[in-house]
Amino acid sequence: MKTSVLLGSVRLKNPVLAASGTFGYAEEFKDLVKLDALGAILTKTITLKPRKGNPPPRIVETPSGLLNSIGLENDGVEHFIAEKLPPLIKLKTQIIASIAGESAREYAKLAKKLEAAGISAIELNLSCPNLKSHQSPVIPYRAQASHQKNNQLISQDKKATYEVVKAVRKSTKAAIIAKLTPNVTDITEIACAAEEAGADSISLVNTFLAMSIDVNTRRPRLGNITGGLSGPAIKPIALRMVWETARAVKIPVIGIGGIMTASDTLEFIIAGATAVEVGTANFINPRASIEIIDGIKDYMRKNKIKDIRELVGSVMT
Repeated sequence: MKTSVLLGSVRLKNPVLAASGTFGYAEEFKDLVKLDALGAILTKTITLKPRKGNPPPRIVETPSGLLNSIGLENDGVEHFIAEKLPPLIKLKTQIIASIAGESAREYAKLAKKLEAAGISAIELNLSCPNLKSHQSPVIPYRAQASHQKNNQLISQDKKATYEVVKAVRKSTKAAIIAKLTPNVTDITEIACAAEEAGADSISLVNTFLAMSIDVNTRRPRLGNITGGLSGPAIKPIALRMVWETARAVKIPVIGIGGIMTASDTLEFIIAGATAVEVGTANFINPRASIEIIDGIKDYMRKNKIKDIRELVGSVMT
């Protein structure tokens, strides 16, 4: 059986990736998971300078989901390259760096630094919903374009998305993955803008903007008031968006949203995803990704499927 897939110039041994922000820098999982068995590991989102992140509480459990408001806490790109990257590079699986910047130029600078450090694929976080409007980098996106609203995510505007992806494309030969928000009217027009600008693949969806209130205190449960909703609750919507996007673009689509089992993964692949990212499931079961990989292989054996690519976009409508 052949389980390998291609994302631009990067080949993965299988289509299961550990999503950014849910797997740390893999160090926390090394005694629980055979890291080399994963298709790829996405790092926590990296910014040019260190970020403290949002005030606590940062995580709230919701019915069939998880609400988070981390705020892209990280120690900056220089610390990542010096301290976090060396052990990651030694792994026998692909390492994809997630990055976020305050401007198109900053995204490009980050990508160039990381490529020089040995990273061959970069996911552009254009869609993190859980920062306050006065914070930077990432939200708001202060584009040179005068039409851009101060509280708008990059991937809520096709022109801003195009500008960032194009700038990064000019700065690096690394594979570019554009991560999009579901908080839009038509996700396909944003995906098409990213493709036109030079993205090698599209990952979707990021979390849905949401909130939770403690009825006893009458206060929001998150310190940042709102945050990003993930988990099984969002899966049907994410699946629909992946299906729509896969029909609109020619580049690979990576499905994200409530993937807990091999069956969930197969739904996304059949809908049109070339690969998937497993996120919230990692908090519940650190071995979720490995179990999903095993489940995909079992399905392929049972159904006499020789190549995982036979399943991509095979939904009958």
